Amino acid sequence: MGLERKVDIPIYDLSLIRGLWEVRVKKYRQRQKKEQQRIEKSALARIDQEWQYRIYCKTLKADERNLLHHYLERSRLIHTTQPHTDADQQQDEKAQGLGPLPDRSPSDLDQKDSDESRLIFQLDGDRWLDFPRELQWMTYLKEWHVSGTRICRLPDYLARFTQLTVLEIPKNTIAELPPAIGKLTELRELNVSYNRLSQVPPELGKCEKLERLELAGNYNLSQLPFELSGLKRLVHLDIAENRFVSIPICALRMSSLQLLDLSNNSLSDLPQDMDRLEQLVTLFVHKNNLSYLPQCLTNISTLKMVIVSGDDLYCIPTKLCSNPEIKYTYHSDTAALWNNSLVINTAPGSQQPEHTHTSPV
Repeated sequence: MGLERKVDIPIYDLSLIRGLWEVRVKKYRQRQKKEQQRIEKSALARIDQEWQYRIYCKTLKADERNLLHHYLERSRLIHTTQPHTDADQQQDEKAQGLGPLPDRSPSDLDQKDSDESRLIFQLDGDRWLDFPRELQWMTYLKEWHVSGTRICRLPDYLARFTQLTVLEIPKNTIAELPPAIGKLTELRELNVSYNRLSQVPPELGKCEKLERLELAGNYNLSQLPFELSGLKRLVHLDIAENRFVSIPICALRMSSLQLLDLSNNSLSDLPQDMDRLEQLVTLFVHKNNLSYLPQCLTNISTLKMVIVSGDDLYCIPTKLCSNPEIKYTYHSDTAALWNNSLVINTAPGSQQPEHTHTSPV
């Protein structure tokens, strides 16, 4: 007769194990974040960048170093990253290698920190086909201003510039914005007007601190991704001179929007729920194919200026024209922008819109 054996089978609560693991992951990420913050606040990163820059300069010829010196002066970066000129090279040769960094007094360090808080990178002129190589080490920059060049793409290292607050790159030949732009979470202003964009990456919606977005004059741009609905701090949106046939849905969800420029597109009407933009002050819709303005505009109590134009415009809500804070007039030339005015631009000889009354400006 065989013996009966009892086997104890352990029973585990997988939810407890998962909970313990999630706690460990959370603590690990917190440690990583603190370490990253410590490195960013530390002077080690700046010192490393300065040495990397010096090493790079040692590979240049004398005329190249001097050219770089003048370039940095134009870019107003000379006070932070000193270029390695001929005199510096001679000192290095006498020392037979790289010596220690020069001593700086506390006041000098304070002044440098103060200067770095407003560092600006500037680049212009059609001789530029690409960004300068040394830019990749200047990740402490706060602003980029690049215009009038023949640069067609943003650098691969853009995501490193996590402290960037202003990215102004109009009037170049840039064909696309990389998804990495979503890493610039401190960005307040983005101007990519008059380039060659045909689309905007949805990752831009991660730049939740963005307050100003300018995309005018890209001509092939006809839509914006829905992910931009997350830009709740945006107060200025300019998408003029493009190929929009309707207002992007995401624009109607930008709850802080105060200025919306849709001029010179192919709009045939405005949506009936435009009053979702409760803080809208200025609306530019001239040079489109509008035949009327929707009644919902009268529900926007903050609205002070609407600019429209075109032969097809025949109907404007009476309430807009009777509002004492909004004046109504006709002009046959380019719309003039008066404070607290509704400027209606019509072609010579066109009829006065119905359901309106005029008041002197």
